Amino acid sequence: MNSFSIFFKLRPFLILVTALLWLCKTGYAQGDQPIYFNDAGRELLLNRHIALFQDTSRKLSIDDVKQQNFVVYQNEGVINLGATTDKVWLRFSLQNNTDEENLYLLLQQASIEEAVLFMQDAKGQSSIDTLAKYKPFKERIVYAPDYIFPISIKKGGTAEIYLCVSSNDQLQLPLYIGAKEVISARMSTKNLLFGLYAGAILIMMLYNLFVGLSTQNSSYFYYIIYILTVGLTQALFQGYTYMYLWPNSPWLASRSSIIIPFLSGLATIAFIKNFLHTKTNTPKLDKGINVIVLCYFIGLLVGLFDVFSGAILLQTTASIGTLYVLYVAEQIRRKGYRPAVFFLLAFTLFFTCVIVFVLRNFNFVPYNTFTAYILEIGSIVEISLLSFALADRINFYRKEKEASQAQALQISQENARIIREQNLLLETEVNRRTKDLKKTNESLNEAMHNLKQAQAHLVESEKLASLGMLTAGIAHEINNPINFVTGSIKPLSRDVDQLIDALKVIEEIAFRDIPEEAKMAELENYKEDIDLAFLQEEIQLLLKGIQEGAFRTAEIVKSLRIFSRVDEDDLKLADINLGLESTLVILNSMFKDRINVKRHYDEIPYVECFPGKLNQVFLNLLTNAIHAIDEKFQGKQGGKITIKTYYKEGLVYISIKDNGVGIKEEVRNKIFDPFFTTKDVGEGTGLGLAIVSQTIAKHQGAISLLTEEGKGSEFIIRIPTSQPNGSQAKSEEVQSGKEFLPK
Repeated sequence: MNSFSIFFKLRPFLILVTALLWLCKTGYAQGDQPIYFNDAGRELLLNRHIALFQDTSRKLSIDDVKQQNFVVYQNEGVINLGATTDKVWLRFSLQNNTDEENLYLLLQQASIEEAVLFMQDAKGQSSIDTLAKYKPFKERIVYAPDYIFPISIKKGGTAEIYLCVSSNDQLQLPLYIGAKEVISARMSTKNLLFGLYAGAILIMMLYNLFVGLSTQNSSYFYYIIYILTVGLTQALFQGYTYMYLWPNSPWLASRSSIIIPFLSGLATIAFIKNFLHTKTNTPKLDKGINVIVLCYFIGLLVGLFDVFSGAILLQTTASIGTLYVLYVAEQIRRKGYRPAVFFLLAFTLFFTCVIVFVLRNFNFVPYNTFTAYILEIGSIVEISLLSFALADRINFYRKEKEASQAQALQISQENARIIREQNLLLETEVNRRTKDLKKTNESLNEAMHNLKQAQAHLVESEKLASLGMLTAGIAHEINNPINFVTGSIKPLSRDVDQLIDALKVIEEIAFRDIPEEAKMAELENYKEDIDLAFLQEEIQLLLKGIQEGAFRTAEIVKSLRIFSRVDEDDLKLADINLGLESTLVILNSMFKDRINVKRHYDEIPYVECFPGKLNQVFLNLLTNAIHAIDEKFQGKQGGKITIKTYYKEGLVYISIKDNGVGIKEEVRNKIFDPFFTTKDVGEGTGLGLAIVSQTIAKHQGAISLLTEEGKGSEFIIRIPTSQPNGSQAKSEEVQSGKEFLPK
């Protein structure tokens, strides 16, 4: 639906008017008379003495048609038969009274789908010429947008001509007969006028494109598309689209009367919505325009399969849509939106041209060059007015902007005055608030200091708790071998004294003046008395026990030294397996016989870390595992802790898994929060896992948890083998303790 072709789309309403006016203006008579062509220098409009027959079946042949009853058209204007799907047959006899034998019949209606000429001269010779949109344009006899048939009639000769036409559009048939020069002059005039029209359209497009690019206003780009569809619609009606755009596509030629009006309608609606701001000015009525768009798409789908039905549907949609859009524009105008006035004025002037076009179609106004191009004239006038409307709208917006800027300036000046007055009050208030803030800051600083001290005390408390547990475990572990040593010293001393006494007795027997046999017998008796063999065995056992106790004590001290790592503030290359094993030695007293510890140590590279801090991590995780197992088994056997280490893609993985009570789902996200604990009051500070998390993060690592309530938990630690910006540390200390690892 564009403004140029509005009337063409109003045809459902105008068909009835067409029929009434045609019946009032047209007369019929039986029989037809020859048409005399007497002047080769002039063209002759064929409108009288032409007989008509409408083939509703669209299947009759020329022989069948000749047997039908024709009705003579008795109208002085251009033949106008309205909109019909029938095949219309025109019959007339033409007598050539000029010296020109080669004449041309011009049917100046490019919208017709098919025109077939049957001619029979006085000698009975027949010829058939077919021009149709289902044939490529290059097959036309004369290269022209309209249908032109060559007719050869000798001077004084007469020929009977049948012309069969069919169309999906209104059958208005301007028929001219004339010599080649006359018909060429008419076509040249048409090409010239349409060229002027196309040039005007192109100029308007370029002008609005320049303005649109300069102003960056989207309305101009919508308007350019609108102008383009206006020009395409007129080119369609004049036959130039088929001639120049798709001459080898009969499918597009036959369906362009559907596709181009569909695109024109969408472009027009898009321009109107943008130009009138219907969504803002009339939001409820804007929804009705969207319904019209939907109807256009339905019309397109129908028209692609049935051109005539689709054209009627599109025309009906356009008719209703045009009236609806005019109503919307009037409502917007009443709201004081000035561009709507230009819009209504432009469409009103175009409708004036449409009325002249209608009167010309029904022969109330003469068919001449002016009336033939009245719609092009109207569209140019309308496009020009809408261009002025766009320019006026820019001025309208500029005035509104200037007014709003003046109002904004006035408001800003008033605000400046108010601000100056308020600043005086604010200064006093700010000074008072500043004093209050200083006091508050002092209180906050003091509270922060106290909080830091409390936090430090809590961390120290956690460390002291760990140290207390560590001390108790070490004391318990060292007590056993020490007790073994101290318990063996007294019997060993007794046995040594007995050996010394035995040496004295042996010495006395050796110095006696008795035979050797007697000495040997006396020594044997003495050995039996003191049970020398048992005494030797007992001394060996006691020495071996003391040796094992001393070795065990040294081993515990060595593990304690590895665990404590006095150099923990420096990055060192450490053996993670060694650190885990030293931690297990420290906690050995807590395992007793009720918890089974399984070790799965892979050969892993040394890790650049803070060994003492990592040992503290292992201690906290293992301690939590022991508590979880005790809570589940209540001191009975069945507990199990599995420790696994392995290396993968630059990371060392440490897994500590237990079969304790597990962790409840509702507290899993809180276990690494400081001060969060599931233990009873007084049993824990809630800092153990928080310290673990902070320590792992300090090593650029990560810790994850796998747990199931009632079945146990598994903590998996991932630590890179080297720290960013860390120096490669020496590992003599680590390597010196390598033999400590269990085989």
